[in-house]
Amino acid sequence: MKYSASKNRYSNMLYRTCGDSGVKLPLISLGLWHNFGAKTPLSNIKKILFYAFDRGITHFDLANNYGPPYGSTEINFGKIISKDLKKYRDELIISSKAGYDMWEGPYGEWGSKKHIIASCDQSLKRMKVDYFDIFYSHRFDPNTPLEETADALETIYKSGKALYIGISSYSSKKTNQIYKILKSRNIKLFIHQPSYSLINRWIEKDLTKTIRKLKIGCIAFSPLAQGMLSDKYLKKIPKVSRASDTTSYLDKSLITKKNLKIVSDLNKIAIKRGQSLSQMAISWVLSNNYVTSALIGVRNINQLKENLESLNKLSFSASEMKIINKTAKDGNINIWKQSSSY
Repeated sequence: MKYSASKNRYSNMLYRTCGDSGVKLPLISLGLWHNFGAKTPLSNIKKILFYAFDRGITHFDLANNYGPPYGSTEINFGKIISKDLKKYRDELIISSKAGYDMWEGPYGEWGSKKHIIASCDQSLKRMKVDYFDIFYSHRFDPNTPLEETADALETIYKSGKALYIGISSYSSKKTNQIYKILKSRNIKLFIHQPSYSLINRWIEKDLTKTIRKLKIGCIAFSPLAQGMLSDKYLKKIPKVSRASDTTSYLDKSLITKKNLKIVSDLNKIAIKRGQSLSQMAISWVLSNNYVTSALIGVRNINQLKENLESLNKLSFSASEMKIINKTAKDGNINIWKQSSSY
């Protein structure tokens, strides 16, 4: 059956302006990191994407190596955007990234001009699109001059392969540096994509201030700490979960007794608020006014529906914030911290 988008798709979603640009992003964006690769039936992927778009989610975030296997998520998305969603292309913000391992050999990852441009070209072909709305440097490369990474991003931008340029998991220091380099080339850094959640609050140290000062957008990925901030892990590690998936980056060693205690205590606060833990976790991330959008990942429509309902209760009382800040301690779960350590 041919897909036709809901006429009411913009009725309930809320949008925030990305930095000082003219672009607004939905408060909740959909990341296709897991569950959209070759192992997932295309019919299931379509259901999730259509449900998301019908409810105002206009931003879909991908990367070259999303899968598994690498590249398969972009291939699947390409099948859908080239047919079912083709006529809605101008209503969508589509992003991809390069920087992590993608193919064999010395040019298959990191931040060289060789890797980033080749990766962008490959991603465009896999996704069957003419351009990306946002293209990211997925991580900082300590062995490549930042000027060279900027060269690659400049080439992609000025050739029309991307409308906007972003970075992910860069430290405050490196964010400032690449911002200045790009600005000297008449390119505005558009957005930063850091990990951020109730138990991974590293951006509050200085990155949030940098984002505010530079007037760039911020899209927070892993707001549910790869699912830890949900009711999944309140009792034990379920069989169907990222922690049980050998292809996932959520190592069971991260699910410590200390973190389970934090999660359990946060769940009690969420219940008092009339929310699930995952809903409160998303609402909390969005309570940071410098976060443009929360980037979620889901396995099915039920999870997506639950996450969207977080928008029904975004405000927190002063007393709620006080107890949350007292409870929500860093869980040492930031597996991307190496990139932001420079």
